[in-house]
Amino acid sequence: MRHTSAECVRKNFEYTPCRRVSAMSQAAPAIMSVSPSRALVDEAFMVLVENLPPGAPVTLRSLHQSEDKDHWEAYGHYVSDPTGAVSVTDDLSLGGTYQGKEAMGLLWSMRPVPGSRTGLRLRKLNVCSPMLVAISAYSGHVCDDFSQQPPLATVLTERWYMAPGVCRLDVKDRGVRGTLFIPSGPGPFPGMLDMWGGGGGLLEYRSALLASHGYASLALEYFAPGELASTDLEVDYFEKAFEMVRQHPAVIPDKVGILGLSLGTTVAMYLASESTVVKPTCCVCISGSHFYPRGKTLSGVHGDVRKIRMDENQNLIWRDLLEVSSDLSGKMDVRRINCPILLVNGLDDQNQATVEFAEDIFQMMRSVGKDHLLTRLEYPGTGHLIEPPYSPHFRATNFMWDSKKAKVTLLWGGQTKAHSHAQEDSWRKILAFLQQHLYSRPSPRARM
Repeated sequence: MRHTSAECVRKNFEYTPCRRVSAMSQAAPAIMSVSPSRALVDEAFMVLVENLPPGAPVTLRSLHQSEDKDHWEAYGHYVSDPTGAVSVTDDLSLGGTYQGKEAMGLLWSMRPVPGSRTGLRLRKLNVCSPMLVAISAYSGHVCDDFSQQPPLATVLTERWYMAPGVCRLDVKDRGVRGTLFIPSGPGPFPGMLDMWGGGGGLLEYRSALLASHGYASLALEYFAPGELASTDLEVDYFEKAFEMVRQHPAVIPDKVGILGLSLGTTVAMYLASESTVVKPTCCVCISGSHFYPRGKTLSGVHGDVRKIRMDENQNLIWRDLLEVSSDLSGKMDVRRINCPILLVNGLDDQNQATVEFAEDIFQMMRSVGKDHLLTRLEYPGTGHLIEPPYSPHFRATNFMWDSKKAKVTLLWGGQTKAHSHAQEDSWRKILAFLQQHLYSRPSPRARM
């Protein structure tokens, strides 16, 4: 019978955090395996270390160097079982950046190494290359300065957003900027318009992952870096982008959905409720609102800046900028929505009152008998930035506030473990929602 790590602790020694021991003396070196070592970012892996002394304290650590040359790490403290093995999937982490039985804790609990720049956010820029993550085992329970001893074993893993065969196309047509990802295979495929928040730039990684799951997805750029171009935020820009996806020969024209986060959700809501051109098949709206001041561009959705607060670390809290109101002149008429909508929100969102907005959306749609079109996912301990699974949690990060032309640190909210589990659960349900409404048969699942 295989003992858990906790049982081994009780039988062999009392757990002391950051207990450093001398290198293990054994006849043969430790053997580590990570399976699969090459996978999509939303695939779980299994980490196993064998050939250790029974009941030995061991630290498992992940290390990644971002494209910005910052180093990110996570680590867990384990005790080998009576056979001399540690399984991250089956055993308990007794300390480190995560605790408990957490198969993917070495990824979702990643954080910048001590001494790094503050306010960092880990995002993949070049999706044509993998995220390289080194998984290492160390003797003892180590908390810092891993360079002081050599690892017992190391395996380099590849985490991909873009599966083999996915085609990446730069888009600069009719004023629309972005990148279109087309799945592998003959097609045609359901299409997606993928929109991020107000931070600016072109972010491709979620669209690449959607294409890896069988959706032709356009990652839309509507802020150029450092630019607040209000003309690009006019509604016709987004209508053109949607039509570009719908009319592409690789896309099924009546099976096109929209996915948005933050400001991207505001745009998605507008297109679904107010546009006379765009008729989405379904929408996924993450951490956003339906508030929109009439007569302004969508960039004008800022709210009352006098209501900005600060936490004890001087991070800006924008949660109170927009408030639920019965005044229809300040919000979209979501009663006109005629497609299924999935709302994904966190109960600890410190950037917007998204749960309250979701309730208002529900009440408005229910008033005209359309609440059956609405599905709500709400997660405790979860903040604003709900990303694909196993992405590190960012409670507060740097943000370029264009209207002030200044870099600030925004509080997004969330508790690491709860937020990370919400990302995993919501992504699975997002894919199921898209499958239900955009595919009449099981969607192709690319494998690495």
